[in-house]
Amino acid sequence: MHPPQNAAPPPAGTRLPDRLLILSVFVVASCGLAYELIAGALSSYLLGDSVLQFSSIIGCYLFAMGVGSHLSKYVDDRDVLARFIDIELLVGLIGGVSATLLFLLFAWMAAPFRTALYALVFILGVLVGMEIPLVMRVLHKRQASFSELVSRVLTFDYLGALAVSLLFPLVLAPKLGLSRTGFLFGMANVAVALWTLWYYRHEIPRLRSRLTRGALVMAFLAGGLVASEKLTHWAERGLFGDEVIFATTTPYQRIAVTRWKDDTRLHINGNLQFSSRDEHRYHEALVHPALQTLPWARSVLVLGGGDGLAVREVLRHAQVERVTLVDLDPAMTDLFTRNEYLSGLNGQALSNPRVTVINADAGQWLETHSEVFDLIIADFPDPSSFGLGKLYSVPMYRLMGKHLSARGVLVVQSTSPWFAPRSFWCIDATLREAGFHTHPYHAHVPSFGEWGFNLATRQPGYTPPTTYSVPTRYLDAETTRLMFRFPPTCSACPSIPITSTTSAWCTTSSRTGATWCADESVKTWTFS
Repeated sequence: MHPPQNAAPPPAGTRLPDRLLILSVFVVASCGLAYELIAGALSSYLLGDSVLQFSSIIGCYLFAMGVGSHLSKYVDDRDVLARFIDIELLVGLIGGVSATLLFLLFAWMAAPFRTALYALVFILGVLVGMEIPLVMRVLHKRQASFSELVSRVLTFDYLGALAVSLLFPLVLAPKLGLSRTGFLFGMANVAVALWTLWYYRHEIPRLRSRLTRGALVMAFLAGGLVASEKLTHWAERGLFGDEVIFATTTPYQRIAVTRWKDDTRLHINGNLQFSSRDEHRYHEALVHPALQTLPWARSVLVLGGGDGLAVREVLRHAQVERVTLVDLDPAMTDLFTRNEYLSGLNGQALSNPRVTVINADAGQWLETHSEVFDLIIADFPDPSSFGLGKLYSVPMYRLMGKHLSARGVLVVQSTSPWFAPRSFWCIDATLREAGFHTHPYHAHVPSFGEWGFNLATRQPGYTPPTTYSVPTRYLDAETTRLMFRFPPTCSACPSIPITSTTSAWCTTSSRTGATWCADESVKTWTFS
């Protein structure tokens, strides 16, 4: 039975605990949303396709919260406060270790990762879904006005969600990382349980047992917070297979550098960016087929490519007077400028007086500047999300065209024509839609496999170079000729051995009509 509207207020001795319990709603809401964001960010980082990951995580989490809210009605009125404390301890423990546990699981046992991810999200969602209904039942016994109770609880609930939704992308994820953020919010849940235990100690059965459990969980999470960097380092070693010599989380990405013998590799968000053993193949193919045909070029714009390796190749051409590098992340350009070994890989290119390094969003920089360049090199990460996809859009290419001289050339890294043929030919078609004449080509980079590029000009008639005026390790006349060749028929071209393929399939280019075919049984790839 509900208390009458004119019931006397609760005794003075209970007001502070009740206010603290309402305040705990703010913390509980913050923690609940934080675990959801951590799961979405981690799955996007490890699996890619951020829209799919966040959509599925949010859907699973909200459904589980609904299940938890329903299950809360089966908690006996006499046990509501004790059950709330037990749930807080459980949420703190599971939510606190969630990011580290999932990262370790993915690194060392990749097969059950998705199952573990959604199981963990569902369990957390059920527990979080029980929190607010239980708090409201506790306070309902002590509040005179039910409408005021609902208003206050939901106000703090939404304020907590707002706070963490702002702090997570701006402060927590870039400054602390996902693992430490998880442990921190887990400790916040346990703190709610402990202060509830203390202020309602006369109403809680088995008080000493619960205090002991709370202290142990808090100590465990605090230890995890301290050791989280070592745990992440260990997980990344399992993920990459090599010794991690440098790793940092920036506001934009996770950067990790690994080394094995003479092979140094850069990984961004878990994806390989280059191997020092063969990166020269990629960067020579990216730069020289265009720049060799522009002996009059004096200015070059490089978008992305914060490692400076493309800039290194540009600087080999003595006629180039000015190189502007625009990369979003200052941590990336600083690392490849100041680290002695990594700057050695790019030949101290980012410190060269001909080079200007600008840390800004490429699209925004192009919008707000008016410089014109003879060559523009777009060395962006693959378009694996909507955020990155805008860098490969018609408006973006048209914007680049406004900064290109009349006889200038635009070169775009275009993913793999073998592993991602639809993406490759889509980039080609998008460039043509933006008004360019395209000249697609490909190069074999052992670390990546067959990799593709698009060279775009305002006028037709581009002819690949037959000689190079700068020293090259990979490119020569024959290699260049083959890079621009996509054989028209299966019978006219030899089968090219590959190391692995997932299934037999074919895909046809809408531009050229060429069909790329793979047959797992014979381990070959051909064109028709």
